[in-house]
Amino acid sequence: MSRKYVIINADEVDSVNFDQVDETSSDTVRYSTDGSLTFVKFDTDTTPSFLDGKTQYTHSEIISVLATDEWSSDEPI
Repeated sequence: MSRKYVIINADEVDSVNFDQVDETSSDTVRYSTDGSLTFVKFDTDTTPSFLDGKTQYTHSEIISVLATDEWSSDEPI
């Protein structure tokens, strides 16, 4: 079993069953710099049904995605 990551549209957060992913609520997910995307992670071999058909990323793949300008900003918070 390995951790998997799935990027979803921010407007899909309401459909996330937080009992099936590692995040606990919509307040604990990380959003893209423009707020349009987020991602969830899970550790089971069975994909939660609300994520069926979505691209799954490995840890190294999601780290590469999160390093892009879409997810990281050099501007101070």
